Amino acid sequence: MLLLAMQTVKAIYPGTFDPLTNGHMDLIARGSKIVTELVVAILRNSDKGTPLFTVAERQEMIAEAIQGFPNVSVTTFDGLLVDFARAQGAKAVLRGIRAITDYEYEFPMAMMNRKLDPNLETLFMMPTEQYTYVSSRLIKGVFKLGGDVSELVPPLVMARMKAKGSARG
Repeated sequence: MLLLAMQTVKAIYPGTFDPLTNGHMDLIARGSKIVTELVVAILRNSDKGTPLFTVAERQEMIAEAIQGFPNVSVTTFDGLLVDFARAQGAKAVLRGIRAITDYEYEFPMAMMNRKLDPNLETLFMMPTEQYTYVSSRLIKGVFKLGGDVSELVPPLVMARMKAKGSARG
């Protein structure tokens, strides 16, 4: 009988996570079942506009949200994702695809990452159906206009958003 040794796979789940959504948590939960170790990596220098939360606040919230996942950790990075992945000893990048527009953005990024590091694979995952339209940008926009997003973000994130909202208003 031939037994194959199970390979350990460390993956990076990069993003701005501003704010962390239930869609992100869905991918973290499902991704953590597929890979040996999952590192949620917050991009420090993003060009996605004015952040709602500082990088430190996002890291705190994610650390609290992932407590039930022993093989998931959170950290920050800047620079090229392939350089960060290589430094972490990661073999894969986890990316969410909600719609065809995400694919059109993610596909060339995955190909460039493959060009820069042929040993780094990209794993595309679709979120659970109820989160296919959820994005951090949409959450921030709806929240800023007074809409209820409480079912779309973890409760700890909602509490922090409310605190930020009352601090601004």
